[in-house]
Amino acid sequence: MSTASMQLAASSGLMSLFLFIVAVAVLALLAGGFWLTSRVRSSEPPRPRPEEQPQLPPDGPVREVRQNRESQEVPQTPKGGRPLTPYELSNMDSKPSESTDRPRWSKGSSGSFGGGGLGAH
Repeated sequence: MSTASMQLAASSGLMSLFLFIVAVAVLALLAGGFWLTSRVRSSEPPRPRPEEQPQLPPDGPVREVRQNRESQEVPQTPKGGRPLTPYELSNMDSKPSESTDRPRWSKGSSGSFGGGGLGAH
């Protein structure tokens, strides 16, 4: 080996110093992150105690009510009359239906546009 290659192969003190400074900087960032997290956590309100947790109502859990709903009919405009504007329509509420049969999609229909089914044929 020549003298030039020996000098290149020898470890450089400057490179070791640079790596040491980078390692110290990474450790300082980690320590700063822990410090900042502890400051934020100390400023938060404390966790609720068990007696402050939500409780069930006295008569037990609320049960689900299943019922079919029917929408109100949209008012028809008379022939030759002007159409209704959106602000002239009332809030189209729904009412309970007397029918207990659940509405189903027609056979062979996907039930939604672009649902991937064959659709009604």
